[in-house]
Amino acid sequence: MSRADESAEIRILPSELADQIAAGEVVERPSSVVKELVENALDAGARRITVDIERGGQGLIRISDDGAGIPPDQLPLAVTRHATSKIASFHDLMRVASFGFRGEALASIASVSRLTITSRAGRDEAYALDVEHGRLGEVRPAALAKGTVVEIRDLFANVPARLKFLKTEATEARRCHEVVARMALAHLDTGFVISSGGRSLFRFTAGQTLLARLAVLWPPAICEGLMEIDRARDGMRLSGLAGNPLKAQARPDRMLFFVNGRPVQDRLLASAAREAYKGRLLAREYPQLTLFLELDPLEVDVNVHPAKLEVRFRDEQAVFRLVRQALADALDASAPAGYALAPRGIPEAGRAADKKGLFGYARRGEATQPDRPSEFLRAPADRPSSLDLPAHQPLAQRAKFSPYQDFSTHAQTSPQNDRPPQSASAPRRDPEIFPERTAAPSLHGMRYLGQIEATYLLLALPDGSLGILDQHAAHERVLYAAMRERGTSGQSMPLALPIEMRLHPSQAARLGEAWQELRSLGFGLSADADLLRITSTPPSLTAGAAREYVEAALSGQSGSLEDLWVLLSCKTALKAGTPLARDEALGLIEAWLAAPGRENCPHGRPTLVRLSAADLERLFKRR
Repeated sequence: MSRADESAEIRILPSELADQIAAGEVVERPSSVVKELVENALDAGARRITVDIERGGQGLIRISDDGAGIPPDQLPLAVTRHATSKIASFHDLMRVASFGFRGEALASIASVSRLTITSRAGRDEAYALDVEHGRLGEVRPAALAKGTVVEIRDLFANVPARLKFLKTEATEARRCHEVVARMALAHLDTGFVISSGGRSLFRFTAGQTLLARLAVLWPPAICEGLMEIDRARDGMRLSGLAGNPLKAQARPDRMLFFVNGRPVQDRLLASAAREAYKGRLLAREYPQLTLFLELDPLEVDVNVHPAKLEVRFRDEQAVFRLVRQALADALDASAPAGYALAPRGIPEAGRAADKKGLFGYARRGEATQPDRPSEFLRAPADRPSSLDLPAHQPLAQRAKFSPYQDFSTHAQTSPQNDRPPQSASAPRRDPEIFPERTAAPSLHGMRYLGQIEATYLLLALPDGSLGILDQHAAHERVLYAAMRERGTSGQSMPLALPIEMRLHPSQAARLGEAWQELRSLGFGLSADADLLRITSTPPSLTAGAAREYVEAALSGQSGSLEDLWVLLSCKTALKAGTPLARDEALGLIEAWLAAPGRENCPHGRPTLVRLSAADLERLFKRR
């Protein structure tokens, strides 16, 4: 007989046990205690909060504030479950404007620790209350000038099983610091001091800017490239700072989101941010950003998680659109309008950090001064210092170069190439939409120096720097831009012999979802049970590449039309190790300069690496 079949008497849990169960939901580790107590201090109107911890928070957590304080007759109520001053009716619960509102935090913390609250409200004398593992002591007089001090000692001492799940003291201390730092970012008018083991770690003065506080937490190289975000729409406002895609990292721990001042871990916001950075980051990279979303409390439910770490939005689509569009517009505006490649570096003290574009390049029309360029790399004086490409002009009109240019001609005659001729499998052209280059190339002050390793194109940039262009990444960007411009026209070239593919059941299931997208790209398809026939392909694909492309699409590597374009551009782009004649290289460079978003390939890799004269001098130990 199972235990579930045994009859058992239903009983009300003892208050001590109920408090410990509640503590398991609210108090997971020392950082949870710090979070709840700092939020209480903010709700009390504190303008200065001091956080002291010892032994990673297991020995001592002390939170001191200069807030409104608690009257002596209400101190016992403060550590009673479901007792709160922050809501009084269901209407208040629907429009929560404070951090704490459940009335569980102090009672839960007191049930698994030795807690002392000392508080002074207004002109009253200060009083203190001791609570040991849920058992209340007597309210007694105490000494305190203003506000409230909460001390937590011996956390989890009465539940040793919980101690086994804690990390090292250093790790727990770091988590406590991170919690306070996040709260400090959201409350710039409040000063914070954080110390551990008697040593001051962080100090945030009241009235600092968001950038100044982030500069305490993040490296200077990240902070100098942050973009300002401020967008209002549909009764919501998004503000904050977002980072340079080139300085992305492999972890998402610097993606910080706040909703009405509350730090949250929200998949919707993270997904919208990742979508905005799509095409600028690698698959496993994450941007650095700190974003604040403000909206009507009625439009967000903050009562979906015991520790209030998650929220639920009434109109998720509107929130997603706002975050994605605000970030995407900021990224587009901060990207260099033309490659007037100014030297990178930390801005001088007192200068606005946003004088440079997102990638450290001077914006159009701003003068640039290279870092002591050598005469060998200096561009002629009569060449323009800015590339100033016309905006919003179709790619085909700006670049007289076919994105689908046949690169096999030079490959057949180059003495460096020992591969067989590729004329039978070379990409086909689309001359009507993308005419070949017939006039002299317009490189806007750049000079083509040559190709190395049949992979990289060397450029002398207008400011005297050396640019190294990845030909595969650049061609990918050109092809992707051409596909987006041309859209889903469905143009195709028939095949003399259809390509037949036997489909795995998972591929057959995926075919129904991808059918329309593949047809719109120019694939002619017919299916019979588990057999797929490809009767025509887009003009840019050979038969072999078309088969690879469809297999990749049906394997789930792409989930949208944008993903299919990225995949198609990668399959079609000329590969590393392909020698290029000078005219072919010049045509590719010209087309790349005309392509929007040319600083990255569609996968997010950089297309151009720049070495300033100062960089070269350092490499040769000349300075």
